[in-house]
Amino acid sequence: MSTYWPEGLPRSLTYPDVTVGHLSAAAARLYGDRAAVVDGDQTLSFGRLHEEACAFAHALHADGVGRGDVVLLHLSNSLWFLVAYYGTLQSGASVSMANPLQPVAGLRAQLTDTGAVVAVTEQNQARTLSDARTGSALKTVVVMPPTACSPADGPGPVSGPGVVEFAAFTAGRPTAPPPVTVTGEDVAHLAYTGGTTGVAKGVRVLHRNVVANVTQMVVWRASHLPVSDSAGTLTLLPMVGSDDPGVRPGAATTIVVSPLFHAHALINANFLLLCGTTHVLGGRFSPDALVDAIERHRATYVTGSPTMWHALVDVPGIDKRDLTSVRVISSGAAPIDRTTLDALQHAFPSAVVAEGYGLTEATCLVSANPVLRGHTGEPGSVGLPMFDTTVEIRAAEDPAVLLGPHEVGELWVKGPQVTAGYLNNPQATAEQFVGGWLRTGDLGYLDSDGLLFLVGRAKDMLIYKGYNVYPRELEDLLVRHPGVAAAAVVGRRDARVGQEPVAFVVPKQGALLDAQEVMSYVSKNVVPYKKIRAIHLVDELPTSAAGKVMKNELTQRANNGSGH
Repeated sequence: MSTYWPEGLPRSLTYPDVTVGHLSAAAARLYGDRAAVVDGDQTLSFGRLHEEACAFAHALHADGVGRGDVVLLHLSNSLWFLVAYYGTLQSGASVSMANPLQPVAGLRAQLTDTGAVVAVTEQNQARTLSDARTGSALKTVVVMPPTACSPADGPGPVSGPGVVEFAAFTAGRPTAPPPVTVTGEDVAHLAYTGGTTGVAKGVRVLHRNVVANVTQMVVWRASHLPVSDSAGTLTLLPMVGSDDPGVRPGAATTIVVSPLFHAHALINANFLLLCGTTHVLGGRFSPDALVDAIERHRATYVTGSPTMWHALVDVPGIDKRDLTSVRVISSGAAPIDRTTLDALQHAFPSAVVAEGYGLTEATCLVSANPVLRGHTGEPGSVGLPMFDTTVEIRAAEDPAVLLGPHEVGELWVKGPQVTAGYLNNPQATAEQFVGGWLRTGDLGYLDSDGLLFLVGRAKDMLIYKGYNVYPRELEDLLVRHPGVAAAAVVGRRDARVGQEPVAFVVPKQGALLDAQEVMSYVSKNVVPYKKIRAIHLVDELPTSAAGKVMKNELTQRANNGSGH
């Protein structure tokens, strides 16, 4: 057993036999009038959030929507996102989250792939949806009202066949859950992958997958166990270490800037809402505004990605701000470099910086560092596999070969959060979901204590003159340079050597970087075959909505001879 496993926590859990809709009902019963969501001057209590969701569920039923149907959430972050999300699941239908900035072609492809019959949108992007719905099964479009985080600053109101305002759609509907028959084996989410390395695919996330991952997170980060009775009524029972957990049920506050349409933010929201956490929606990400919001609302839990942390620690005067309320910094989407990790711990002196690892195909979370006071992991580790979760490291060229401690290979994952494959894509499902295991496509290793370390994506690994070169190692080295704010390394094709490491580097504000000097800095710290062969200085790295660097775009730029 790992010496890092928190004392008193079991290795295996009993998971509640409930659906995601029960989470909303439980939070309403447990926390009632406590603020669940704050969006500017608007606030929904836990009780009111549940009532609005139930009214939306009844309205969907009246529109002929139920089990087996799909509702597309074409929404930015606002309090109405959570109403539509829980309302859809209360109705028995599945949700499919769409990036509201997605262009018409991509949105039409998602509508067609899912067969969505209802879409929920906002004024700003309603016209895009109107253009994309041609040829789809969409019959109703519900337009949500504007909020501070999602103001109506785009084109005017949209009208047309089946378009209805939210207030009219839900007027007079009951505020108790409708009677539906949904099981843990039904699809809760059709969650589309970010498409950072290819075409986005729809992941079939079952209700039991979400409930299992949320349960794991509540135990790991709040030291409470969700349990249910025969009627599906949920409650939280304190466990060992619950006197000082990272998240204190009924007494936590988080600032939300990550997009709720992505698994990382959405599953975190489910876990935190079940713990009675107040969600203050921060609108479009601004590092200065986020620091202000943390200080003003005395936030205790902040989640995000390394892209966000890079910007946050560079806020002028951050070391003079009172950020002592923050107990947990939860990081995902990509590994954090050591320089940024140290800066975060300095800026948030009371917080445990808990790096984790997950992917949409495993609902959200696979491994994480503990957040109990006094428990720390090894620098660079993404923690221990969650309860009932097995991570194996297998040889990338032959999955039948199981590798030992500190040997780098491909991560294979097995656990209750591993999803049910891809929608309408049996070939991709067969390739990645094998005998109950998920082939992640990520490279890493386990140490002798069972801690997981990531090296990068299998598709990102470079082969230079027959040697394996891992971009993350070079990226971590680059950001230790005093003038470098962020960096990404990709491969440039060369017939003589295979792939040459090429770096895209963002200078720190006010720094005057010399590309040759930076290359020399790297050369002094690596063996010859790992040397950077070219550096492109850029203002920013292209990232997905979830904060992942778009390596495919950078690779195209490197191989097309364009660093801009």
